[in-house]
Amino acid sequence: MSVKHLNQRQLGDRWDVSEATLERWRSEGIGPVFLKLQGRVLYRLEDVEAFEAESLRKSTYEPVNAGGAA
Repeated sequence: MSVKHLNQRQLGDRWDVSEATLERWRSEGIGPVFLKLQGRVLYRLEDVEAFEAESLRKSTYEPVNAGGAA
């Protein structure tokens, strides 16, 4: 099984946020877990997708059920 990783620029492009925003979020503990390997920051695609799924909301106070947008 091959694990796909995104670097900071790729995740920023995916979410349309700056790399500086991702850096700030990491320092504040916001966002998906990440790897730091020899000074490089990487995000596993599976962790990014899990974070996106956990962030789905039907309204400002109601999360989407685990089964989807129903």
